[in-house]
Amino acid sequence: MTHPDSRDDDEHRRPETIRQNRIERRRAKIREEIERNRRGEYTVPTWVLTLALVLVVAGWLALVFLS
Repeated sequence: MTHPDSRDDDEHRRPETIRQNRIERRRAKIREEIERNRRGEYTVPTWVLTLALVLVVAGWLALVFLS
């Protein structure tokens, strides 16, 4: 005899359901990020700041050693 809740568990484990849940979670994360950005909570990613610092230091070193 199957438990009535076991059918719900089986349905939640279907690949289509799992894929749909992932899509919904991804959309929710994107919506939340857009809302944060609109409120002015945008931050520059660390890798962008690191790249900018490396470029500035490399340019400065190039000026020092090549002049």
